[in-house]
Amino acid sequence: MSAPQLVVHRDKELMAQAAAARLITKIVDAQAARGSASVVLTGGSNGNGLLAALAASPARDAIDWSRLDLWWGDERFLPEGDPERNVTQAREALLDKVALDPSRIHAMPASDGPHGGDADSAAAGYAAELAAAAGPEDHGPVPTFDVLMLGVGPDTHVASLFPELPAVRETERTVVGVHGAPKPPPTRVSLTLPAIRAAREVWLLAAGEDKAEAAEIALSGAGEIQAPAAGAYGRSRTLWLLDAAAASKLPRALYPPASA
Repeated sequence: MSAPQLVVHRDKELMAQAAAARLITKIVDAQAARGSASVVLTGGSNGNGLLAALAASPARDAIDWSRLDLWWGDERFLPEGDPERNVTQAREALLDKVALDPSRIHAMPASDGPHGGDADSAAAGYAAELAAAAGPEDHGPVPTFDVLMLGVGPDTHVASLFPELPAVRETERTVVGVHGAPKPPPTRVSLTLPAIRAAREVWLLAAGEDKAEAAEIALSGAGEIQAPAAGAYGRSRTLWLLDAAAASKLPRALYPPASA
């Protein structure tokens, strides 16, 4: 478990640009060290804003896109190509603009895919794909992701792990079907906290006044069942990337003055 570090930016746009630059550096460093890199993407306005900023960055060409594996932290269990699916939005923001190897884009199953409308079967299938990609050096059923990104919801949810629901209590499985989610669509597929914690670095993204209370709760020692964001941390680093509005309720002592 790594203690959270905070970086606070002036506004949402600057946060997205800085996070994109940070991600480029991490991917390039991982590829230089190990030959390839693996990143877990998140959806939502902050996740898609980061991807759009990455697409617009001249430094994006420093990445060898053919040696990058992309995974997802969660997905809305909807038909392939649905505009609400995270992978659809990611393709529009970035994926269709760079030379990725299609076999290394690990999208979560759609509701009209091989598992049909069975979200639990789809989750098991994605768990099997993760396990197949894990090597002996990973010491577990998922790869050791270089960076895993998560958006933080106003209720402190991350991925599709919502407060008090069964998915956030899961300790064995790496991927679960989520039923009855409090925000639409109610059926989803999500990584669990054990899978999230396999990452070298976990980055939590929060921007806007509506995220201020969630950041305050998650960073104040709350339990992960009541505040799932509090249970999301990386093996070597846990990084909260916020804008000033999302950080407005946090004690100033939590982050260095220069980060704002």
